[in-house]
Amino acid sequence: MNNEVRLQLQVLAYNIGNFLRTLALPDEIEHWSLITLREKLVKIGAKFVRHGRYVTFQFAEVAVPRRLFADILRLIDDLRPAPLPP
Repeated sequence: MNNEVRLQLQVLAYNIGNFLRTLALPDEIEHWSLITLREKLVKIGAKFVRHGRYVTFQFAEVAVPRRLFADILRLIDDLRPAPLPP
């Protein structure tokens, strides 16, 4: 049973990584492998900082520049369908 669950999680992680690589990466890094994506985008040191009602996600900018990370988030957001008019 453990092996089945582990395999399903690995397949899910691969599919999410492949989705990110094919649909939501800027042109300058679209050639990155899944291993590079994992090491630079997922396995980075980060922390949450709370200030009053706000929570900020901070990570080392040496892994991925802020502009590049913002471009990735924008491309992911652009994948959402437009809301239907009322």
